[in-house]
Amino acid sequence: QVQLVESGGGLVQAGGSLRLSCAASGRTFSNYAMGWFRQAPGKEREFVAAINWSGRDTYYTGSVKGRFTISRDNAKNTVDLQMNSLKPEDTAVYYCAADDVARRGAGIGEKMYAYWGQGTQVTVSS
Repeated sequence: QVQLVESGGGLVQAGGSLRLSCAASGRTFSNYAMGWFRQAPGKEREFVAAINWSGRDTYYTGSVKGRFTISRDNAKNTVDLQMNSLKPEDTAVYYCAADDVARRGAGIGEKMYAYWGQGTQVTVSS
């Protein structure tokens, strides 16, 4: 059974940093794109960042470019999201997601991701 478990969320002041981690089990994810999404209260879930299967290609939504970095360790079956210069508008539940089509390029659409974690809360105070 495929499982994605996020960790690293919490409460941080504006300008601070957090590092989210997603641990995958039940399958080797080294051949699959991974992504991070977030959902703020009262809003739709939105794309944050994605990384292709090799780690060579990364994509970010405009509001986090230059502040967030997605990376993966295929040997450990993990994908991380380093978040710097956090802002109150980054407050959301952050979800890790995994594709189920091998060696496909990473994308920003939710529909390409077949597996999802339960989410981890990130709260940024002003």
